[in-house]
Amino acid sequence: PSRAGGPWLLGLMVRLLLWGSPGAWASYLRRSSSCMPIPHRMALCHDIGYSEMRIPNLLEHETMTEVIQQSSSWLPLLARECHPDARIFLCSLFAPICLDRLIYPCRSLCEAVKRSCAPVMACYGYPWPEILNCNKFPADHELCIAAVSMDENSSSRRMPRASCKDCELEEASTAREILESLCANDFAVKIRILRKNTTTTISDFDLDPSRVEVLKHGPLLRTEIPSRLQQWLDIDATCAHNIMRGTHAGVFVVSGEVQSDKVVVNKAYAWQKRNRNLHQAVRRWKHHRCPEQVG
Repeated sequence: PSRAGGPWLLGLMVRLLLWGSPGAWASYLRRSSSCMPIPHRMALCHDIGYSEMRIPNLLEHETMTEVIQQSSSWLPLLARECHPDARIFLCSLFAPICLDRLIYPCRSLCEAVKRSCAPVMACYGYPWPEILNCNKFPADHELCIAAVSMDENSSSRRMPRASCKDCELEEASTAREILESLCANDFAVKIRILRKNTTTTISDFDLDPSRVEVLKHGPLLRTEIPSRLQQWLDIDATCAHNIMRGTHAGVFVVSGEVQSDKVVVNKAYAWQKRNRNLHQAVRRWKHHRCPEQVG
């Protein structure tokens, strides 16, 4: 997936902040809009579940060229998997479904997506745009597009959120460098991760509690490490997805830092036979003394 970063967000925010509110636009759209097929080139909304959209759309784009160009700016944000309904929400505005009347996203859908995706945009210093002010959209009891996913406040499922910090599998360069990395982080653990499903937009991951080997617990209690790492898997979908690389299960050595009520993984190495440097570092770790511990 594409990397999130400043340049695409800067261009996106400049365009969004120049758009007006949808209220006055609705009356004009009903009189002047026409239905057109959603083109293959519109990656954001092609295969969204319906085949035709209104032009102009609900964000005042009057040509398909403009729609394709503007909508593509959101693809990197979707790649961060900030909310499973983000695509539905955006497409309801960029590619409104062709019915007898205009259908806006429900306010609750906007609020759910904003709660998860606005913090990712804030990582790069940009606020949630005024054109997507959730108060402008209809309440749930009116005709509108509702959320598809379960409520993120439901006790049965915590909504995954992407973190500001990217993480990828590291190459096990040398045993010494790995040991230095373990020393620099608050905790280090060897764990097994299982993918729970492969059908939803955001994959869910489980920690195998029987395969947790604590190398360094730092400020954490050993007994709380499994639950804290499961919390990390629940809320940091992007990092877990990058580490798993499409596999259904894997063993990894992960290290990171403790930030108030959560843990953040900074380094991850795949535990494989060919990673001899990693195996050597883990064997040496039990007797290794970090620089601050010497003397």
